[in-house]
Amino acid sequence: MIRPFLAFVLSTALPVAAGLIERPVEYQAGGVLFEGWEAFDDKNTTRLPAVLIVHQWTGISDHEKTSARRLAAMGYNVLVADVYGKGVRPQPPEAGREAGKYKKDRDLLRARLLAGLKVLQEDPRTDGSRIACMGYCFGGMAAIELARAGAPLRAAVSFHGSLDSPRPQDGANIRCRILALHGADDPFVPASDLGAFEQKMKQAGVAYKLVQYPGAVHAFTQRAAGDDPSKSAAYNEAADKASWEEMKTCFGDVFQR
Repeated sequence: MIRPFLAFVLSTALPVAAGLIERPVEYQAGGVLFEGWEAFDDKNTTRLPAVLIVHQWTGISDHEKTSARRLAAMGYNVLVADVYGKGVRPQPPEAGREAGKYKKDRDLLRARLLAGLKVLQEDPRTDGSRIACMGYCFGGMAAIELARAGAPLRAAVSFHGSLDSPRPQDGANIRCRILALHGADDPFVPASDLGAFEQKMKQAGVAYKLVQYPGAVHAFTQRAAGDDPSKSAAYNEAADKASWEEMKTCFGDVFQR
């Protein structure tokens, strides 16, 4: 079993607003050094519901950091997990090959995700009974994969992530709510995958919700994807805002229980 430990914070805390702190944080697992990113409001003195964010295919970017900041401002303790390892921040086409390693080896992916989750669980700011996971693209797939690993989550939220699973029977391990936020015109996720996903969720008795946004393609939350849907990946403001509200509602619900 991989047992991560929190090594040290790379720099002094970076205040971005009154009480709001964000900073890089290193941890080790399985002989690999990782560099995640945490965000929290240091005015909070009680244990907080926590969110683990999983990055897109290029590794931790400003997109995930911005989401971490927004969630921290809402009162959550947040860690952006590093699946790839410190300094591994590939750009296309290398990003596709790096992400592909983990899509093919789901056991390795789960080990890396569980390492990040353990760091968040052991953070003294975290209420260990109230943790959720979310992610974008590669990270959306990974968030659901963490749930399939049987992780003690309240919810797993996928933003424009693939929904396939090489071991669909692992849906029986899911112990949390699943929220899949999907571009209805995403060419990278075939209708057969959507159908199989829903079938397996129902068979496993999982509380899930699949939301499809008309006109949205892949990467609809990412402004850096541009605004041309004909390129298969593009930002969609309406879908971005609506999906964030869906996630907020989901977290508000599961963390109150």
